[in-house]
Amino acid sequence: MKIFYNKTELNHRLNALKTNGNSIGFVPTMGALHQGHLSLVNEGLKKNTVVVVSIFVNPTQFDNKEDLVKYPRTLDRDVELLQSISEDSIIVFAPTVEDIYESKIQSQSFTFDGLEHEMEGAFRQGHFDGVGTIVKRLFDIVKPDYAYFGEKDFQQLQIIKKLVELHHLSVKVVGCPIYRADDGLAMSSRNTRLTKAHRSAAPFIYDTLKSAKYKFGTKSAKNVTEWVVEQFKNHKLLELEYFIIADTKTLKPVKRKSIKKSYRAFIAVYAGDIRLIDNIALN
Repeated sequence: MKIFYNKTELNHRLNALKTNGNSIGFVPTMGALHQGHLSLVNEGLKKNTVVVVSIFVNPTQFDNKEDLVKYPRTLDRDVELLQSISEDSIIVFAPTVEDIYESKIQSQSFTFDGLEHEMEGAFRQGHFDGVGTIVKRLFDIVKPDYAYFGEKDFQQLQIIKKLVELHHLSVKVVGCPIYRADDGLAMSSRNTRLTKAHRSAAPFIYDTLKSAKYKFGTKSAKNVTEWVVEQFKNHKLLELEYFIIADTKTLKPVKRKSIKKSYRAFIAVYAGDIRLIDNIALN
């Protein structure tokens, strides 16, 4: 498996592939790969000759510097996992911070038609400026035909689609279903940092989402939200940060349901000092 550590060498390789008419898929990651990431790579391999997997812990999308320091970095293991899928059809791009940002580690300022102000944007200052900055730079470097993102970060997925639209980028963004553990917990690199007790408690998050979906069939968004808040109020190990039912297009909280719109429930929960997010389609 070929691993590139700088964008110049990667560009030479990808330009040669494109000259021969090959389709390039792209899966951007921050490493610490798990089966959720691998499912995105497998999806990319169905449609593309080669899939580029970037492994880069992006400093500009961490509002909590301690979280950046603690974020797992497991490049050797990540490469082994990717090799288990394909030796020849996957290219790893593992650049340094200097290679990506050169002399200035700083986010650009983006607007995404208001999508950036909802949910994660309200709780993580500057987060989506960091996301927009790194994704646009990686798109400019890789120039993929297709890019694959998981729906666990549904708000991020919508923002990246908006980024492509507003900046007229020639890449098709593909959203892929949330990959879950057998007990329902959405796969995340942060799951490895959970204590045994918190890991045992964490499936409560998805169980609550499923119940909220059922209740949304007959109850108002306000009633469902109040019910969810109540479920977490006395939980000994999990602390609710937010639960929001939102329009899937605008991501704005719903005030009154309409049969003409689609909705998702979004949740963020602390399990100790580990922050977990999830979501579920409601209709």
